Amino acid sequence: MEWKKLLSSVQLGTENKNYISTHDGRSQFQRDFDRIVFSPAFRRLQDKTQVFPLPESDFVHTRLTHSLEVSVVGRSLGNLVGEKIISRHSELKNDFTKFHFGEIVAAACLAHDIGNPPFGHSGEESISEYFKNGNGKKFEDIISDKKKWNDLIKFEGNAQGFRIITKLQNPKVNGGLRLTYSTLAALTKYPKESLTDFDLKDSSQNKIYKKFGFFQSEKEIFKSVAEHTGLDKLSNTDYFWCRHPLSFLVEAADDICYRIMDLEDGYRLGLVTFNETEQLLKNLIRIELVSDYNQRDDTEKIGYLRAKAISELVKELAEVFLDNESNILSAKLNNELISLIPAAKGLLEIEKLSVEKIYRHRTVVEREAAGYEVIGGLLDAFINSFNEWLDGNIKPKNRTLVNLLPKRILQSANSDTEIYERLLMIIDFISGMTDSFAVSLFRKIKGISLPGSRLTE
Repeated sequence: MEWKKLLSSVQLGTENKNYISTHDGRSQFQRDFDRIVFSPAFRRLQDKTQVFPLPESDFVHTRLTHSLEVSVVGRSLGNLVGEKIISRHSELKNDFTKFHFGEIVAAACLAHDIGNPPFGHSGEESISEYFKNGNGKKFEDIISDKKKWNDLIKFEGNAQGFRIITKLQNPKVNGGLRLTYSTLAALTKYPKESLTDFDLKDSSQNKIYKKFGFFQSEKEIFKSVAEHTGLDKLSNTDYFWCRHPLSFLVEAADDICYRIMDLEDGYRLGLVTFNETEQLLKNLIRIELVSDYNQRDDTEKIGYLRAKAISELVKELAEVFLDNESNILSAKLNNELISLIPAAKGLLEIEKLSVEKIYRHRTVVEREAAGYEVIGGLLDAFINSFNEWLDGNIKPKNRTLVNLLPKRILQSANSDTEIYERLLMIIDFISGMTDSFAVSLFRKIKGISLPGSRLTE
């Protein structure tokens, strides 16, 4: 792979020439960032779970605040790396600056969680479980393509995000949001389809390809992304490419933020003690603390340590990326960057404590369990009614449910629409919901609460 092609500013769905500067003073990569910010799918992240579903506290992170923080960290990583890369590759100096690297990473980071359904990772699992062992299992015999079926039983928010950005947002426009090929490639941490020969072998040693990045319905779109950015193909028979180098930075920015910020959330909510939080953060810092540190209150101390820890981690990750540049460009690096930095052990200690005291806390588990019921119930209700409506034998009760579906779904489907596409349409509808809307709609269609009634609790 070579950097000039990897930094393609051509937009998906356009015939524009490759250029950086635009008439309004923004680079194409800055336009990517702005288009994501103004998209409805991004706005919905304000009411989607990060760790604590439907948080009662207004401090803890949602997917929106998490994505913004990841984007900030990603921009710093991109700028640091970009400055050195340009100094190493003289052919880039006329067309690119370090800020273009930062802009690509920032835009990809901003969109990295845009495909997550309600209730966080448990939401992903509940969709998979519905088709693998729930009422959706009946469709297995109808969907003969094993790769399409695998898309459903291993539902992946990353693939849903790629579908949203390239197809569902601005559905009448070829290319969806029309982001640049480089941003789309950097966004796709797992540039492969859901079922490949690689997955059928023992691939546990290779963590960077443990998931998938696009459904069968968008595989040709990603093929175009890979070809325009010059990604190396890792399989002659499957849709499987190596990572775009900057996707390592997107992943690293996410890793930093969810470990550090989830720990801070846990402290703020009283799930982790001050002493535990302080020591874990101090383990990541190799600099002297400010002289007035001991005069600060506990919350200020944790905020200060969090900022210093992130700053140190950004520097370490940039150094590791640059040390491994040749291996990354030749698709030989098969480890997450965060596992290679000096602070790796300290981060593992944070992760271990977070699993024990935050991710498995009773309130988190209870609400995740509720999420399973909500998403499974919504899938069952809308899939059955949608199929009945398309097949012309709909029951009166289900006709009401069909009327709740977005017009774009009803207008784009007919009796000839294959079952795989039908199911994806309903998944689009439900996975795009906010946590609150999903709960509210579930309660209403089950008769637990009624619009206009006082009996809403």
